[in-house]
Amino acid sequence: MRAYSWTGGRTRSDHHFEVETLVTTTELGHRSTDVLQADHYPVIALCQEPRSVAEVAAMLSVPLGVAKVLLGDMAERGLIVVHETASTEGNLPDRDLMERVLVGLRRI
Repeated sequence: MRAYSWTGGRTRSDHHFEVETLVTTTELGHRSTDVLQADHYPVIALCQEPRSVAEVAAMLSVPLGVAKVLLGDMAERGLIVVHETASTEGNLPDRDLMERVLVGLRRI
């Protein structure tokens, strides 16, 4: 039920996120804590430093799709910044990047 309420039943975001896409809380996100939805508070706290979409999903204990929808909503409101990934421009990520992501996921 929690995941459904966070996403309003949606399963896709208008933003394209890879598992390794990094997100960070913006100044607006820091200043808007009095008007944020309760679902946004944990993300604002987690993303004080850049976090991957996979990390956010794991730390919130939600499916990856739910995290993508929530992060997409927050990006649209300017609460987080979405950093460009190696594959954003259509390039394939290099092997070193993929290995770092895999090591990071194993640590979670």
